[in-house]
Amino acid sequence: MANFAKPENALKRAEELINVGQKQDALQSLHDLITSKRYRAWQKPLEKIMFKYVELCVDLRKGRFAKDGLIQYRIICQQVNVSSLEEVIKHFMHLSTEKAEQARTQAQALEEALDVDDLEADKRPEDLMLSYVSGEKGKDRSDREVVTPWFKFLWETYRTVLEILRNNSKLEALYAMTAHRAFQFCKQYKRTTEFRRLCEIIRNHLANLNKYRDQRDRPDLSAPESLQLYLDTRFEQLKIATELELWQEAFRSVEDIHGLMCMVKKTPKPSLMVVYYAKLTEIFWISASHLNHAYAWFKLFSLQKSFNKNLSQKDLQLIASSVVLAALSVPPYDQTRAASHLELENEKERNLRMANLIGFNLDPKIDRGDVLSRSALLSELVSKGVLSCATQEVKDLFHLLEHEFLPLDLAVKIQPLLTKISKFGGKLASASSVPEVQLSQYVPALEKLGTLRLLQQVSRVYQSMKIEHLSRMIPFYDFSVVEKIYVDAVKHNFIAMKVDHMKGVMMFGNLGVESDGFRDHLTKFAESLNKTRAMVYPPPKKASRLGEILPSLAETVDKEHKRLLARKSIIEKRKEEQERQLLEMEREEESRRLKQQKITEEAEAKRLATESEIRKKQRLLKEIEEKELEEAQQLLQDVSKKKKGKKPLLDGEKVTKQTLLDMAVHEQIKEREEREKKLTKLSKTMDHLERAKREESAPLIEAAYQQRLVEERVLHEREQQLEIELSQQRHEGDVKEKNRLVRMLNNKTIFQERVMHRRQAEFERRRAEREEQISRMIQARKLEKEAMRKKIFYVRSEEERLKKLHEEEEARKHEEAERRRREEAERKAKLDEIAEKQRLRERELEEKAERQKREMLARPAIEPRPVEPRPVEPRPVEPVVPAPAAPAAPIAVTANAPNAPGRYVPRHRRQEAAPAAEPDLRGIRPDERPALSNDRWRSDRSDERRPPAFGAGSKSTWSSSRPR
Repeated sequence: MANFAKPENALKRAEELINVGQKQDALQSLHDLITSKRYRAWQKPLEKIMFKYVELCVDLRKGRFAKDGLIQYRIICQQVNVSSLEEVIKHFMHLSTEKAEQARTQAQALEEALDVDDLEADKRPEDLMLSYVSGEKGKDRSDREVVTPWFKFLWETYRTVLEILRNNSKLEALYAMTAHRAFQFCKQYKRTTEFRRLCEIIRNHLANLNKYRDQRDRPDLSAPESLQLYLDTRFEQLKIATELELWQEAFRSVEDIHGLMCMVKKTPKPSLMVVYYAKLTEIFWISASHLNHAYAWFKLFSLQKSFNKNLSQKDLQLIASSVVLAALSVPPYDQTRAASHLELENEKERNLRMANLIGFNLDPKIDRGDVLSRSALLSELVSKGVLSCATQEVKDLFHLLEHEFLPLDLAVKIQPLLTKISKFGGKLASASSVPEVQLSQYVPALEKLGTLRLLQQVSRVYQSMKIEHLSRMIPFYDFSVVEKIYVDAVKHNFIAMKVDHMKGVMMFGNLGVESDGFRDHLTKFAESLNKTRAMVYPPPKKASRLGEILPSLAETVDKEHKRLLARKSIIEKRKEEQERQLLEMEREEESRRLKQQKITEEAEAKRLATESEIRKKQRLLKEIEEKELEEAQQLLQDVSKKKKGKKPLLDGEKVTKQTLLDMAVHEQIKEREEREKKLTKLSKTMDHLERAKREESAPLIEAAYQQRLVEERVLHEREQQLEIELSQQRHEGDVKEKNRLVRMLNNKTIFQERVMHRRQAEFERRRAEREEQISRMIQARKLEKEAMRKKIFYVRSEEERLKKLHEEEEARKHEEAERRRREEAERKAKLDEIAEKQRLRERELEEKAERQKREMLARPAIEPRPVEPRPVEPRPVEPVVPAPAAPAAPIAVTANAPNAPGRYVPRHRRQEAAPAAEPDLRGIRPDERPALSNDRWRSDRSDERRPPAFGAGSKSTWSSSRPR
């Protein structure tokens, strides 16, 4: 990474690299500068660098580099000059948009350009085959190659900018502007997938904003400006979603707006609420939620009437008519009658959610039918004057469907009204926020409602009716459609009827004994009979038994009290047991419900995935078929045009892609053969014509050539004569000039000799100086070479001397080490020899002692006779033993053997030898007794001084028996 002293130097370096075509290196150098920790303080040159940086990122389509650079620049100028960041981001988005538009224009130009080899052929066979194989047209391929990369980069630009500005309170307006431009991008190019991702990105930004409330630059949603920007963004999102027909995303946008309103607890402006309810009407109508659609229209009517002062009477009538017709379009029966408990709970939660979105606050404990229902809505429309604002046709239709009883003429009277109502509608001039109102969309639902009302009224009058007569009474549908309608009504217990197709008769009124109306009549009749019987036969009054009861009253009260207490405890236990069982049942039911819900959700997810895959495959197949059909039709038209009005070969037949392709290839081959024939014929014609022209022009060319030769010969002679005359004139002039200059020849010779003499003298002088200088240089070089030779000789001699000294020192050290090594080896050998001798001597002594021990143990002990001690010369090493008699000599030797110095004496031998020392105690003084030493080394040294005797014994041992 290059380190620049100033940021301007990096900018200059980048411009130099750009000029030589190294944009990537220029971008890398600027990126290193921006991400460097050296330039963390904002300064004006950094803004210019960022402008150049984003330009390079856009040219090279480096979205990741642009994001990193903008994040670093935001850190630099967040607290100092945030407007600079705003300018850089605007410039970045402007460049990206401009490049995308240029790519789109270029793709259109490529599509419109004429790029064919044969002007007579519309399409080549290879082009047709490529279009069939790839499934793409020329425009699709050019868009993929040219436009798509820039559109991807523009989409990445919007995402990058939104990510950078998501938590910046100082750039909320720029964030909102970027979101709006991204919405317009999705709308302009029909990018539904990117629109969903964009909505999810903005939704996550708001969620993170509420989750992390301790951020420093977090936008404050309680501020009116911030709230208005966020609401404008969500409403723009809602508009684009409805225009792209992404109804699920539009509903989620509505939930986002409602959540934002609940979060800040503020109601937006009425103009925004009008847009909110207008889009809700579209969403609920697409989702077939007619009741919520009607309530949304009712809220929209209330807002327009209350806050729109410019609302005309015609527009007010149209909106009121829409409200009334939307309410009438709601089915007149409850569709959740036979639903399960789980479905009812889900429906209740869904209705609460929809009511909150519409603006009706419901109590969860109240039944949904008591508040949001068709009857309640119609009553409210009548009470608040909405019906009075509608057109007369709508009023008449409302009266016929809700209040009149015309079982035979109801459909006949409804049909002209529906025909008139279907013609009403259009754009509202005084209510720009409300979309175009078309009352014709409610006609199918009103026809279905009219059919249901007619069947309901006929079922009250007739018990049976022929199917043909009923079909004539209902002009809206065929009987098969009517059959579907009444089956749905019977399913939801709206009417009771049966159809007998064999007899062609419909039968009404067979609800059975379990019907609600019949059960109510029987109950009322039984209550009336009971009252009449009580009036005719009153119950007799019984005599008082108080006197009989009074004596045992206290005991009875006590027993009754105990019985009541026992009964109360039993009831309490039963209640507790019942509550426990209920709790267990509820817990089990809840677990079963959760399991069932999970299974249902998984099955639903699998079903949705399967259906989505099937729809995708069907869509792809349909698109392929449509493309093939379009191409087949195009090929058929091309064939018709080429035939110049002639009837095509396959007119009226079922054509296929392969047939038309074969036919087109055949036609092109045929046309090519015809062109080749024409060209062959034309070439022959041209050949004959050219040969004839050459035959006619040959004599003319020869005549022209001869004439040209004559003209050139005359011209050559004339020019040659002119040249001779000019040469003569030049020669005469030269002769005259020579005669004129001959007079100065002597003066010229004298001057030439003088000049040559002077120059020769100068040359000799300079040559002598040069030779002298060369001789001096040669002498100096000889001296220099001699000095260098001596210096080299001295250096080499010194090196040899030092090398010799070093070698002598090394040899001396080597000899010294060798001598030490020999001495060490000799010393070790001597020590080893001494040690070996020591080991051999010890082993011999041990063997001798062992042998003596065995001899002593082999023969019995002999009692020694007392011998007269004699004085013996004391020796430190050899003890003196008194001379016994001859037979006792071996015994004395054996007895004194343990006392010999340097010998090993076992413990038991020392104990046996102890009595033999008694004569010594009597005859020898203690200081004359020989000292016994256990010093092995000392005894060894004394033994070394004495020569060994026979049998590894000492000489003193044998000499001690001889007298001295």
